[in-house]
Amino acid sequence: MEKKQPLPPFNFETARQKVQMAEDAWNTKNPEKVSLAYTIDTEWRNRHLFVNGREEVKEFLTAKWERELDYKLKKELWAFSDNKIAVRFEYEWRDSNGQWFRSYGNENWEFDENGFMKKRFASINDLPISQTDRRVK
Repeated sequence: MEKKQPLPPFNFETARQKVQMAEDAWNTKNPEKVSLAYTIDTEWRNRHLFVNGREEVKEFLTAKWERELDYKLKKELWAFSDNKIAVRFEYEWRDSNGQWFRSYGNENWEFDENGFMKKRFASINDLPISQTDRRVK
C-alpha cells in the first residue's frame, strides 16, 4: 500500500510538515496533484457542499480554480492529535469581473494510517477586498 509521509500519529513537526505540504499542493492549482493527498473514498464538507471520493474532489477543485482566479493560499497549524489536524487559513482570489476576495476559514482533517486524508471539513467566509488590500501574495 502506498504511503503519504509523514504518517500519523503526528507530533508538532510532522503536523506542521503536513500543513505546509497541503498549502504547497493547493497553491499549484492542479486538481490531479492535490487529489492524490486524499483517500479514494475521502469525505469533504466545503462550505455548503458535500464532496465524496477523489474523483469528486478533482471536479470540485477544477471548478473552484476556474472561478477563483489568481488564487493564493496560506495555511497555519492550529492543533493536532494522533491522526487529526486542525488548521486556520486565508486565501485571496479574484472573480472574472476583477473583484478581489479574501476567504478565511478553518479546516479539520482526519488521516488514515497511510497518511492520506480521509476527512476534510471546511468552514469558510468571504470578504470582498480591494486589490491594494491584498496581503497573501
